[in-house]
Amino acid sequence: MNVLIIEDEKPSARRLNRMLSHLDIEVNEMLHSVEEAVAWFRSNDHPDLIFLDIQLSDGLSFEIFDQVAIKSAIIFTTAFDEYALQAFKLNSIDYLLKPIDDEDLEQAINKYKERTPATQNVALNFDDIRKLLGATPVEREYKKRFTTKVGQHIKIIPIDEIECFYSENKGTYVGTIDGRNYLLDTTLELLEKDLEPEKFFRVSRKYYVNINAIADIISYTNSRLKIKLNKWDEQEIIVSRERVKDFKTWIA
Repeated sequence: MNVLIIEDEKPSARRLNRMLSHLDIEVNEMLHSVEEAVAWFRSNDHPDLIFLDIQLSDGLSFEIFDQVAIKSAIIFTTAFDEYALQAFKLNSIDYLLKPIDDEDLEQAINKYKERTPATQNVALNFDDIRKLLGATPVEREYKKRFTTKVGQHIKIIPIDEIECFYSENKGTYVGTIDGRNYLLDTTLELLEKDLEPEKFFRVSRKYYVNINAIADIISYTNSRLKIKLNKWDEQEIIVSRERVKDFKTWIA
């Protein structure tokens, strides 16, 4: 079985790769953007199975299929809500909701193996999926507070008091409106499903920022942007070049 992972978060891609290796499945390649995937498909034989994230660093993964005719079977890996998941269930082998569970992954692989003869000419209806992605989503509850241990005490941090989340030295921290930092028992990847996307945006692999905490946005080198927050100023926050376009759309 030839397997390809398309996922812009490299830690998530590596984790999925490890999970597949435990199922004795070897991943042939891991790609991280629309541009990279299109170039790869144009110069390589297409795999039997693709694990496909929806939101890549330079756009939606559906853009790949606008440029390349792909007949590989697809298993979506996504953090989208149930309204889109129903479409994936009908038009692909399966979907896996992040963070991916070992049992769900094994079931998806088994479903692929059972349907292999019928999936040699898979034709996904991406227009229908796009329409559903634009539909009104099921209302979702995002986290309103986080907790952290301070000495012998448990501190509650309301979401409105958080200016940013960031990673440092393999730890994940929260920066608050009073300029303090607290260590959290989570990762930036897992935060994706907990944070309201209209309020928080991942500007780089290291930072999520709260739109209400942005005090200034400054042009920076190599077509990047630098963000200054209202209170938290421990480090420079730089919007990575591949996320600048989406960031500008987010703040508009």
